[in-house]
Amino acid sequence: MTLADLLEGEAPLLVLAPHPDDESLGCGLLLAERWAQGRFTHVVCLTDGAASHPHSLLWPHARLAAVRHGELTEAVRRLGGTPARDVTWLGFPDAALHRLYGPGADLAHVLTGLCDRLGVDTLLFPSPDDPHCDHQAGAEAAARVGVWRTGLQLWHYPVWSRWSALEAGKDLPGLRLDLPKRRDAKRRALAAHRSQMGLVVTDDPDGFEMPPGFAERFISEAELFVPVSA
Repeated sequence: MTLADLLEGEAPLLVLAPHPDDESLGCGLLLAERWAQGRFTHVVCLTDGAASHPHSLLWPHARLAAVRHGELTEAVRRLGGTPARDVTWLGFPDAALHRLYGPGADLAHVLTGLCDRLGVDTLLFPSPDDPHCDHQAGAEAAARVGVWRTGLQLWHYPVWSRWSALEAGKDLPGLRLDLPKRRDAKRRALAAHRSQMGLVVTDDPDGFEMPPGFAERFISEAELFVPVSA
């Protein structure tokens, strides 16, 4: 499999994002290019993203989930997608996907049904090496879909495992996609995820915030995609 399969494939491509912002961090350039070319590309967000600030009183679970849904919608719009057509929001509990829907088959059944409905022939999912339970559960489910649905091309993309490698002065193996003309769209898409940059929730000092330089590093670096053997 080559990058041309990801960039130029005519059949729909499905991108699994464990949380709102993973789609922009790991795949923003790819998404922007495919949507600019008019190629059907669909993002499915697995969780509601509402565990990022668990101690906030001003932003309880449902309110924060709604904000993160809105941020994802705006990010997809800034990348050139049409949210009503190009996004499926599953809304499973953040940071609990591994307990509720993985590594068992339930999430895989949901994703298989979505692949069938959309006519997907390529599935792009989070790296199993990412040290986050939702990323690993998403990768496990995608692997099961690949077993059940013959002919499906499987790729994964790293987020947290790549950040750790870059911080250590290393990088990970894979195929690199660099599209400078789409970098501004990716920057604007990431800027839509304001709640993850400390710009929304102010009453949870222990809540998640992207590390300094995190977003900029993913904007400036080529995206990394790893083909998975059947």
